[in-house]
Amino acid sequence: MRYIKLVLFILFPLINYSQSVNSVARDSIKDLEVVTITATRSETPTLETPYSLNLIHSKDINHFQFRSSPEALTGSTGVFIQKTNQGGGSPIIRGLMGNQILILVDGIRVNNSTYRYGPNQYFNTIDIYSVSRIEVARGTGSVQYGSDALGGVIQVFTKDPSFSEKKKIRANAQAKVVSQKMEFTSHGELMVESKKIGVLIGATIRDFGDLVGGDTTGIQSPSGYQETCAQGKVKLKFTDNTLFMGGFQYVEQTKVPLYHRVELENFNYYHFAPQQRQMLYAKVEHTNKINWMSKTTLTASLQNSLEKREYYKNGNANSFVDEDRVKTFGLTLDIKSKIRKNWNANSGVEYYNDQVKSHKKQTTRITGHSEILRGLYPDNATNSNFSLYTLHHIKLDRFSIEGGLRYNSSAIAIPDTVTTSLKTGDVNVTPSSVVSNVALLYSINDHQSVYSSFSTGYRTPNIDDMGTLGLVDFRYEIPAYDLKPEKTYNTEIGYRVIHKKLEINMSAFYMHLSNLIDRVQIAGEKVGGYNVYKKENTQESFIRGMEGSLDYYLSKYLTFKVNASYTYGQNLTKNEPIRRIPPMHGRAIFVYTLKQLQVSVEDIFAGKQSRLSKGDMDDNRISKGGTAGWSVLNFYSSYTLNKISIRSGFQNILNADYRTHGSGINGIGRSVFLALQINI
Repeated sequence: MRYIKLVLFILFPLINYSQSVNSVARDSIKDLEVVTITATRSETPTLETPYSLNLIHSKDINHFQFRSSPEALTGSTGVFIQKTNQGGGSPIIRGLMGNQILILVDGIRVNNSTYRYGPNQYFNTIDIYSVSRIEVARGTGSVQYGSDALGGVIQVFTKDPSFSEKKKIRANAQAKVVSQKMEFTSHGELMVESKKIGVLIGATIRDFGDLVGGDTTGIQSPSGYQETCAQGKVKLKFTDNTLFMGGFQYVEQTKVPLYHRVELENFNYYHFAPQQRQMLYAKVEHTNKINWMSKTTLTASLQNSLEKREYYKNGNANSFVDEDRVKTFGLTLDIKSKIRKNWNANSGVEYYNDQVKSHKKQTTRITGHSEILRGLYPDNATNSNFSLYTLHHIKLDRFSIEGGLRYNSSAIAIPDTVTTSLKTGDVNVTPSSVVSNVALLYSINDHQSVYSSFSTGYRTPNIDDMGTLGLVDFRYEIPAYDLKPEKTYNTEIGYRVIHKKLEINMSAFYMHLSNLIDRVQIAGEKVGGYNVYKKENTQESFIRGMEGSLDYYLSKYLTFKVNASYTYGQNLTKNEPIRRIPPMHGRAIFVYTLKQLQVSVEDIFAGKQSRLSKGDMDDNRISKGGTAGWSVLNFYSSYTLNKISIRSGFQNILNADYRTHGSGINGIGRSVFLALQINI
């Protein structure tokens, strides 16, 4: 309640201020017409969207030259990035992370049945040079997109080819270099445009050196790796009403080290070799004048992922290679209906099927003898996921109403034989869930709105939850076959101003979580010196917090932006904090723009986090007593002259020594980068 009072205390003067500005200068001000898709699964102006959002535009991606897709969200309102290694990057949204956050690419689920709870590297397998924009819907998404969206949804939209009345061929080449040999990147794109065909092809080659930290940290070795990416997209306009889109993506990262394993756990080496993701999809959109199916979209996708881990711990007689492959087939049919003049709906059906191949090779170092063992996951395990959903969008004068319902059913088959005292044999489970949401938005005037929403969410236990056998983080896990879906109940209130001179976003939320899957230690059991854990639906928790951002246009050339987020999470079952809850964090930035020149000075900051769970205290990535607060000052500039763009950055100017909470590697120290783009 005290958070709601604080929000209202802040809102009333802001409402009065904005109303006075409107009355004086309404005719000279144009609304910022920003349209989003992810939060409602329909094109909706941001001012009319009753959920909390983040938007990362292509101009920001170009200007700041983010190293990776996760780092593009660094400093965003309500998003905190944890990094176990330089090749990782796990967004924490409203206190949740890993497989409790859903990632989409062009509307297609990237999460599969082996996505892990807690820190992971999967978001980093999306090439930032292929990205057009990123949308984040915080605190909602299960009704819109299905399982895993407990904390929210991150959707990446890749670059689109264009149509042109006259045939055009365009190309661009980019290169980037970071001081102390921390990065060498080259990227190229070729675009072909005509009246009915658009084609885009791109490729990226990257070489990351060891990450150099600030102050006294120095070189963090081993942390460097190589990356090769390719992507393409084609658009065909069959008729004025029918559009075909096809795309492919390929990313391979080789020898990506887990720095903290070598630094803190006496491993001689531990790296991903390789981490690989492939996606191929086809989409057909058809529009017509039939109200109940005014727009129909059919999407088919095929994805392949490979995670190969090579590791050897000093003093061990054996070295190991774990290999996990997942093939995912997806099919989605979405139908947009015009039920009434001010009542639209999206309804559809989704099907995803995962097939998992997993094995481990153990090699005796003295003799060189190798044998194949059971992998981290049961070999030939499958997971079929089927959903039916309907989402409704109603506008009544100044009110906008969102409501939806989704039914989800999974069929998980785990063929397994584990030579321990655990349950053995084939396992077949069919968990199901029904979730709903409802949201109400009131437009105060042409520039302001207030909203409130209630969403239920779920996450179906996956093959990683049920079938894991082996070393994960700093513990040894064994299978658990009787898990139920995790569930959340999320309530939110928010206020939004979008104005030529001012943009404000504020929200307060409360989320109750039940049936959470938690790792429970089995007393007295150890494997290879590690404590043994098993997952159980034992945890009930709550998370509450506040988020706010302000963009103020000081003049035609100068903009000031600031945001801050606070999250408090409590494990009610154990009467302790929830694991990895981020500290209060945010960003402040001045942006100066003059014709072809843009200059930015930013400060990204986080407070101290000393509220630790037992799991945090046992995590060797978190210092005793918690993670210290930090502040990092950065400078960026961009200049475009004709067909050449030059971009530069001076990062961590004060050379602060810092680590984001829960991470296994320190942040980048004082460094500079230079990037060049040539358009042909």
